[in-house]
Parts: sequence; C-alpha cells; structure tokens
Amino acid sequence: MQNLRLVFAGTPAAAVPALERLAASDHELVGVVTRPAALLGRKRVLTPSPVAQAAERLGLPVIEAARLGDGPTTAIEALRPDLGVIVAYGGLVREPLLSAPTHGWVNLHFSLLPAWRGAAPVQHALIAGDAVTGASVFRLVPELDAGDVFAMRPREIDGSETSGELLDDLAVSGAELLTEVVDAIAARTAVATAQSGEPSFAPKLTIDDARLDWRRPAAEVLARFRGVTPEPGAWTTIDEQRLKVLELATTADATDALVMPPGLIAMHDRRVLIGTGTVPLELRRVQPSGRTAMAAADWWRGAAREQAVAR
Repeated sequence: MQNLRLVFAGTPAAAVPALERLAASDHELVGVVTRPAALLGRKRVLTPSPVAQAAERLGLPVIEAARLGDGPTTAIEALRPDLGVIVAYGGLVREPLLSAPTHGWVNLHFSLLPAWRGAAPVQHALIAGDAVTGASVFRLVPELDAGDVFAMRPREIDGSETSGELLDDLAVSGAELLTEVVDAIAARTAVATAQSGEPSFAPKLTIDDARLDWRRPAAEVLARFRGVTPEPGAWTTIDEQRLKVLELATTADATDALVMPPGLIAMHDRRVLIGTGTVPLELRRVQPSGRTAMAAADWWRGAAREQAVAR
C-alpha cells in the first residue's frame, strides 16, 4: 500500500475523531483546513474551532478559511496532496480545488446516503423518527452529497438518544470507516457505487425549528426535542417568556391516562408534566430566560403556580 499525502478539512467536534484517526495512520497529514476562530459564549471569547485545537495538539499545520476561494486553494495545491478528506467543514469545495488532489476528495457524511443530504443529517433523522441511520464515505462532486459511495455503516437508533449523543457515536464509528476507505484508495482496491433511491434533504436547522409544538402527538414532540438537542436547543414560551427545555421524557406509567390539554403544565406526584396532542410528557430539566439550568421541579416550585400553559 502506498502511503498518501492527505489534506483534511473539518470544523466541529464531530470531525475530530476522524482527524485523530488519520493522524495515527500510516498516511501523512500535510495540512488541516478549518473555519476561522469564532466568538463564543456570553463573554464572546475568540475561540479556535475544535478541529483547529486538535490539529495544534497534534502538531499539524492549519489553514483557516471561511470559504475555499483562491487563497486557500493555492495554499492547498502547494501541499501536493494525494487525497482530500472532508468531515463537516461547513463550506463547499469547488473547482479547481475539487480536482487538485491526485485522487480527488472523499467526504464522511453522517447518514445512509441518499437519505438526509445536507448540513444536519442526524438531527433530521431523529425528527423524522427514523429507526436506522449510519455513516457514509463518498466521492465529493459538485452536487450536494451526491457522489458515488465507497462504504456505508448502518447504526440503529435506540429511541432515547439526542442528536448530540448520536452524533458523538457516529463520529467515532465513522472515523474508523473513513480510515478503511482511505487505506483502500491507497491500495487501489476502493470501489465506489452510485447512490440508489430517492434522496431526502437535511438543511441546517434554525432556532424556529427548535420550538416545540405541544399540539402534536407526544411521540412527535419527543422526536423533535431529541433532534434539536443540544443544537439549536428546544424551547417553548410561558407568558411570552422563553423557556429552554433541556430534558424531556415519556411518563410510561399511570400518568399516561391523565387528560391534559396540549401545553398545560402541572405538578403530579412530584413530577412536572406537560400536555401534548396525546399523552403527557415529563419536563425534567429546564432553563428559564436569564437564569441557569435547573431541575424542572425546582423551577416549578419557585414559580409557585398550580398550572400554566406553554405555547
């Protein structure tokens, strides 16, 4: 097997396991491309991306670029890469950069393509109530997530995990799959197959997408909560004040027989319940506007109410 000169492009924490796995392989990582440092937190501290921090820890050269225009393209071409590898970089790779590496670019995507092409595949899979998701490694082409697929690894969804928890798991298993594909490309044994089936799409979610609609059936409310947790972050309003919903669960006991109108919040057996279009759900952890996160029961006792309505 010929060891390859790799350029890696990625930005969030989900891309770090793949970067670390490739850095530990026999291939040579000649450069890491990531989006520029961003102002984060209440204090707006300028913070390098998780991939930039990992690259620095690994002693790898970093190219920061908000978009892969002429400057970054020239810098990448100068590295003479054999293969480009991209994992959630957050920007498009266009010509002439697309053809710059000898073997082109491969992309690790967190869905079973052609399902959920786009920026938020894990979130949309949970919101849709999918039973199975996974990771795909495919050849990058100009059309969004449409290239031929080298390998896929399915993964069942257990019905309780949030998008953050599921993505953390897929990032690790996907990193292993990606490395296997890179090794196969180096050994000239890799075979890519055209995607089959009707594609679905997963655009980036907005804060409006994270608002919970209590009129929907409990299963749908819970699926959306899981899909938008931790980002963009589930929320509702009470008396026009925003309440972040940090933990939400089924009741799965006699309380399922309770009749509670959608959005009605009340304490029952020391638990804070909220009505949906079907059965109540349990609010377990919340964050009121301008305050810290807390147990829902503590928040409710502090509000000194018998009931309220979330909208």
